[in-house]
Amino acid sequence: AGRRVGVLGLGRSGLTAARALRAGGARVLAWDDTEKPRRAAAAEGFALHDLSRPDALQALAVLVVSPGIAHLYPRPHPVVASAWMAGVPVDNDIGLFFRSYAVNGRAPSGAGGAAPKVVAVTGSNGKSTTAALIHHVLTQAGRPVQLAGNIGRGALDLEPAVADEIAVLELSSYQIDLARSLTPEIAVFLNLSPDHLDRHGGIGGYFAAKRRLFAEGDPAFAVIGVDDVEGRYLANRMAGGAVPGRVVQVSSECDLSGSGQGVFTRAGVLIEISGGRRSAMVDLRGISVLAGVHNHQNACAAYAVARVLNVGPEAIEAAFRSFEGLPHRGQVVAQKRGVRFVNDSKATNPKSAAQALQSFDRVRWIAGGQEKQGGLGVAVDHLDAVVKAYLVGAASESFARQLGETRHEICATIAAAVAKAASEAAPGDVVLLAPAAASFDQFENFEERGEAFIAAVARLPD
Repeated sequence: AGRRVGVLGLGRSGLTAARALRAGGARVLAWDDTEKPRRAAAAEGFALHDLSRPDALQALAVLVVSPGIAHLYPRPHPVVASAWMAGVPVDNDIGLFFRSYAVNGRAPSGAGGAAPKVVAVTGSNGKSTTAALIHHVLTQAGRPVQLAGNIGRGALDLEPAVADEIAVLELSSYQIDLARSLTPEIAVFLNLSPDHLDRHGGIGGYFAAKRRLFAEGDPAFAVIGVDDVEGRYLANRMAGGAVPGRVVQVSSECDLSGSGQGVFTRAGVLIEISGGRRSAMVDLRGISVLAGVHNHQNACAAYAVARVLNVGPEAIEAAFRSFEGLPHRGQVVAQKRGVRFVNDSKATNPKSAAQALQSFDRVRWIAGGQEKQGGLGVAVDHLDAVVKAYLVGAASESFARQLGETRHEICATIAAAVAKAASEAAPGDVVLLAPAAASFDQFENFEERGEAFIAAVARLPD
């Protein structure tokens, strides 16, 4: 209260942080490098202050930086670099959230109830679905719960915590890397695959950012996917200590029967291991929104979190069956003339696209966009089900070269690809949007790209 705070970047998280800071009595000095966000902030009454000017950072208590702004690699934003030189602490909305939510490392309790808890979920793929699934399970179990972070609602937009409440946060590597405070009660690591390498100086820096949630967050409980070597390393590092069962391993590929605490799937059945013995099972095979190996891992992680929070197996299974999934993540948008149309616009990297491809038997694959480092990567190892690929966006020609003998056609736009794929599809085929690339060549974000797919499918004859 009463202190000058700079906010750099006025997108969703930046504006949310600015509003929260103003509500807390801070003097907010807001800035964005582009005109449109500045106009939006000014319309809400925020004072615009060009933080790039000489001496602009004088007397700032803190500089709050939005996740889309580079703070280290490939090079720090000039305002961030100036803040370092001026001795101004740099933080983000997640750091502010934990600082304001937590007292002595844990949230304060309300009268007559337990202290609120934070569940923080990270990973290269599946974190949105896992966070939403945890939120759904807890809601169905009658627990007070809120969902925010990288999933659509800013963390500082949450309602004030009440006793017994659980805040579920989906956190990206950008958000974790810069946060000066990280104190989740339960931290979840799903997996790691190459992504955002330019922002982290390589795969090691990317993993180091994710690992901060555990190494510096020191969660009371850790739920860790062990299907990748980084997860196995992290689980080993977190094991031990005074809390029995502190680490719960989860897997959709490995049999964890020998572990003390674990949740894994075998042939579509989720199996819980407690004290080295099987204690519960959930059949996932009839739950279409949780189909595929990648969704089985999401289900295992959500199950493990719910069990740590003392939700019973039967209640979890019932909640799984009523879960409707998320838009743009394996979303079945229509079935026309025996052909299914699936929107997985969130498959923005090769591994998530490969997982989507493995979920179906006959795929007409729409891929492309802004190519990431490594191109199609592991996706080219999972083309057996691809009848034909329809390539869109800036990566079209590059992806065409990487597909080898797989039939493909360059269609340029989502609309053209949908129309062409639909005209060639036979009953039983799946027209799948799983781009394996970023959306920024043609769209503002993956949601806008997914909506373009949905609109194109809606225009097809029934």
